[in-house]
Amino acid sequence: MKPIATALLACAAFAAQAQSYGPRLEGFAYPHPLRTYAFQSQRQSLEMAYMDVAPSGRPNGRTAVLLHGKNFCAATWEDAIAALSAAGYRVIAPDQVGFCKSSKPAAYQFSLAQLAANTHALLEQLGIERAVLVGHSMGGMLAIRYALMYPQATEHLALVNPIGLEDWKALGVPWQSVDAWYQGELKTSFDSIRQYQLATYYAGHWSAQFERWARMQAGMYAGPGRQAVAWDQALTYDMVFNQPVVHELPQLKVATTLFIGQKDNTAIGKALAPEPLKARLGDYPVLGRRAAAAIPNARLVEFAELGHSPQVQDPPRFNAALLEALSR
Repeated sequence: MKPIATALLACAAFAAQAQSYGPRLEGFAYPHPLRTYAFQSQRQSLEMAYMDVAPSGRPNGRTAVLLHGKNFCAATWEDAIAALSAAGYRVIAPDQVGFCKSSKPAAYQFSLAQLAANTHALLEQLGIERAVLVGHSMGGMLAIRYALMYPQATEHLALVNPIGLEDWKALGVPWQSVDAWYQGELKTSFDSIRQYQLATYYAGHWSAQFERWARMQAGMYAGPGRQAVAWDQALTYDMVFNQPVVHELPQLKVATTLFIGQKDNTAIGKALAPEPLKARLGDYPVLGRRAAAAIPNARLVEFAELGHSPQVQDPPRFNAALLEALSR
């Protein structure tokens, strides 16, 4: 390769590595126009950013609400939004408070119930009385909490590799303080994100299509809002660790479909666990089947070779399975 070409490639690689975004993901483009829901919560003014995408196909009168995971944003649903819109759905994809393009409060009592209430208030303002809830990872925990709180407003619960299907603390994963979570978050980099996603999200197979989402996440830690982002991530780690939903699965009263990538091994706090326990955590083939058995009349869809993020790893396959489940 010529020296100039080599230098250009090196510059491009450095520019990508150095890409940074603002505390509310300023500089990163979403696939659809963003709107803002302003509201009061816990004695402060907050904003939730969201996409409201009209059907591109023949409208079917249904609304799908897409709830992102902890290391994800509403934009990560890009392919699912396109598929649902083409099938006639109105699609609402919000960024939760503390994440991505929404407010990053320094003092907020994060709970799944609070985030569910915020989401419900947004939908009420939009005039949406009933919707399909599609939740991935932490968003799956949130979708379960939403369905428990607002069963009449939940038409169908679609859970994509939800976390919280096991009680890590009760199993013996050591508790750690928010300050400890924060110190760990401050060490986040593109390399650490890529390494984790490769092993957990994508079953050891990296593709160029995954790069954008890893850069999106890393860019918030590389930008001027690094400390605010890391702090809210620490607060939400504490929320997720201490609020497992597994014990309440039998109480769900809505139609539910689980979509489980079998190569997933996600478990919050796994790195702190004793070695014998660590090997047993995040066993999604077991967790998915156990959850499907616990949820009344739940249906289970398994993706044998996919990891934690089937909607990103294989969008055509995931979207076909999602639309088929919602058509039942």
